[in-house]
Amino acid sequence: MAFLKTQELTKERFSLLLLDLEEYYFEQHTAYHVTTSSKKERKVRGSFKVCSRSAIFDPEDLSEPILKIPLRDCKKIEFVESENNPFNEPRPSVISILCVQVIYIKESNVIAPYRNERGEKKLTFQLEGWSKTEDVIQTLLQLHRASCLEKLGDQTAMIAANLQSRLARSSFDKNCFQSVAEMPHMECAVEMVMPLVCNPGHVCITDESLYFQPLNGYPQQVIQIKLHRVRRIYKRRHGLRPLGLEVFCTENDFCSDIYLKFYNTADRDEIYYYIASFLENHMMEHTAESYMLQWQRGHLSNYQYLLHLNNLADRSCNDLSQYPVFPWVIADYTSAQLDMTNAATFRDLSKPVGALNKERLDRLLARYRGMPEPRFLYGSHYSSPGYVLFYLVRVAPEHMLCLQNGRYDHADRMFNSIGDTWKNCLEGATDFKELIPEFYGDDCSFLENKLSLGLGRRQNGSLVGDVVLPAWASDTRDFLQKHKTALESQYVSENLHEWIDLVFGFKQRGSEAVAAHNVFHPLTYEGGIDCDSIEDPDQRIAMLTQILEFGQTPKQLFTIPHPQRITPRFHNITRSPSSNSPVSELSPASQSEDSSFEDLTEESRKLAWANMGNLKPISSHKIHKEAVTGIAVTRDGAAIFSTSQDSTLKMFSKELKDFQRSMSFSNMALSSCLMLANGKTVVCSSWDNNVYFYSIPYGRRQDTLMGHDDAVSEMCWFDDRLYTASWDSTIKVWQCASDSSSSHKRSQFQLLAELEHDAGVNTIGLNPAGTLLVSGCKDGTVTIWDTSSYGTLQQVHCHTGTIQHMAFSPDSRHVLSVGADSCMKVIDVQTGMVISSVKAEEEQRCFCWDGNSVLCGGQSGDLLLWDLLSNTVSQRIPAHSGAVTALWMSELCSTVITGGEDRQIILWKLPS
Repeated sequence: MAFLKTQELTKERFSLLLLDLEEYYFEQHTAYHVTTSSKKERKVRGSFKVCSRSAIFDPEDLSEPILKIPLRDCKKIEFVESENNPFNEPRPSVISILCVQVIYIKESNVIAPYRNERGEKKLTFQLEGWSKTEDVIQTLLQLHRASCLEKLGDQTAMIAANLQSRLARSSFDKNCFQSVAEMPHMECAVEMVMPLVCNPGHVCITDESLYFQPLNGYPQQVIQIKLHRVRRIYKRRHGLRPLGLEVFCTENDFCSDIYLKFYNTADRDEIYYYIASFLENHMMEHTAESYMLQWQRGHLSNYQYLLHLNNLADRSCNDLSQYPVFPWVIADYTSAQLDMTNAATFRDLSKPVGALNKERLDRLLARYRGMPEPRFLYGSHYSSPGYVLFYLVRVAPEHMLCLQNGRYDHADRMFNSIGDTWKNCLEGATDFKELIPEFYGDDCSFLENKLSLGLGRRQNGSLVGDVVLPAWASDTRDFLQKHKTALESQYVSENLHEWIDLVFGFKQRGSEAVAAHNVFHPLTYEGGIDCDSIEDPDQRIAMLTQILEFGQTPKQLFTIPHPQRITPRFHNITRSPSSNSPVSELSPASQSEDSSFEDLTEESRKLAWANMGNLKPISSHKIHKEAVTGIAVTRDGAAIFSTSQDSTLKMFSKELKDFQRSMSFSNMALSSCLMLANGKTVVCSSWDNNVYFYSIPYGRRQDTLMGHDDAVSEMCWFDDRLYTASWDSTIKVWQCASDSSSSHKRSQFQLLAELEHDAGVNTIGLNPAGTLLVSGCKDGTVTIWDTSSYGTLQQVHCHTGTIQHMAFSPDSRHVLSVGADSCMKVIDVQTGMVISSVKAEEEQRCFCWDGNSVLCGGQSGDLLLWDLLSNTVSQRIPAHSGAVTALWMSELCSTVITGGEDRQIILWKLPS
């Protein structure tokens, strides 16, 4: 199990978990525990370990217990010099310890609660070989003085000084490099973080590898991670301070390969940026938004997405105070069968655990209203080290014993039954815990007492054994499989965003948290208290300990509502009506008879986009005197129209491969053109504030719409409505006659609406259904409008400069925008959240996209094929000698036409 990965590095019986919390293991010496009884001397060989608050003897004979001697319980530690016995045989020098408590661990080599033996006792240890017994005694005496200091803060400071002195006197051994050609970049003192424990040492980073060398040689002399294997790195907040760095060599595992805690932020950042720059060509640094886009479009499972969010929110399996948190998703633990088609089977994901039971919530609210500021609803958290080990005690018993001073919890309070645990989370006065990733994994050992641990006897007389499963699970594997299926189910997929709002999002804190009954103790929130500002060291340590053990709320990742997942709709079918044979519980909604053509065209589009990297130029034509600004094509594809800054509209015959017509409406640039649905009229917008209608059959201008007070930048047309955008900071909506006759009159243009903006509007776009309009301004603001009411749905300031182009995805869920700041942004229409942001090497001027992939025209003149799900350029296709300024794509995506600053139009074709 990933949680125990660090323990697998060593076969030793000794573990850092035998130390007290925040205790260090400094050094070890081969030694003998010497006991004398009836004048007979007995020696037990083993390892004598010097730790910051205790001395530990780990015998080689596994039947012998490990001895732990707390230094605070020692009355005398002394050096007994060698002496001659009556037979003149020299006796070696020994360490003599007089103490009032000895702790016996792993007696008969069984993991069990520790046995504390109180009473004055003298222990003698003889170091083997040439070890300097006197030096070891001096160290023990120094640490003994620290342990006996009255104030905890003084104890901690003295031990820290001892540790720093040891680290300063040692350095990374470069003989450990795997290759003589390796070039070291930097090294510094760090601690390796594991669940409940830290191990000090030195980190060294070279041009090939990251190395960690523990000060004490435990669990091995050196740990190496090759940089080319690294897939993800995260800066971490450890002990409420920005000192952590976690390195992953896998994409979807939740346990890292190493977690390091630095002594200052500058060292952490230098190594982070060194690794990040090394990985630039190997991986992309993902954000919550980029993962969100992948999840929304079904490229990440719910499980994978929650893992990534936990990682981005500082949750780590190496830090039990910030362990990954997962939701309870099933509410039915009593039925014989689990019905995934019934919404009542599932937990309400819009509410925190504490608000799921109305009666309990009412009691909590009554207490909350009478509480002085700062008020909180829940006195305990949904994730803490105690709750994590509550679930994992059967596979991590030593962690539980470490956390609870050598004891297990009372048998009746342990994780005995899944149904009972859920019931207590619903009804218990102080139990509001969520789940951990293991409930949705593949390893069921945490539910089984495979180690035959003596976890106690319950009040009903039964021994604590395997976890009792719900009736609908035949065994632990079946339980995990059904639990995983529930997490990926239709219901959870449609509602998971609401739980994300509570735990990682905008309902995590502030007035939204109050409204959602999601208010925890102030100490659990990031920034809730600055421990460094507490002057009294004892108070500071006590406060930090309380925060770490009580539980911490994840770092807030989203400040506006999280978008819903895009899920296919399903009919709930349990049995075929014509027979008794069972049918799949979830079957896709049946397609209508006339949708076969729709399916065919959709399949063609998908195929075309998958093949877009193979786009080949057919011909290029220089038909303008300045940059091309717009392209429109007749329905049959025979004629291509283009506008240019040279103020002309030109018609190009695809069949004759030559331009046939040229029309100039004014002496100012034309900014765009579009073809009306009748196929007989081309509409052009101009910098002279006007819109011109050109009749193809008559070959002349039909009408002029003088609509704006500044240049008209772009237009859209849908169902007899013309939308015109202008640098005068407005969009105007006009009712027009769709059937263009030869005698247009100005009175046929009726102004329906005027949409005001704070800056010049540079680009607009309609969704395929014509129900939504998006506008992009010169100040970088994106606005989404409802075309039935002309009301603003979303307004997002997401670019630092002019927005060059924007368009809805085919499903209308997202808007993509490109700007003069060289950024590409994907905005969720429902919430207004920027769910993906890509910084390109160059400014993108125009594009077509299918929701996942984008064909862009860049400033360099190349066509770039972007994969938005991985934020990478998958193909670069040389096209124009200047910026690509216009791009048109056929309905089935098989033909592309581009125009550029080089005055050319290029025709492209996808190989069939």
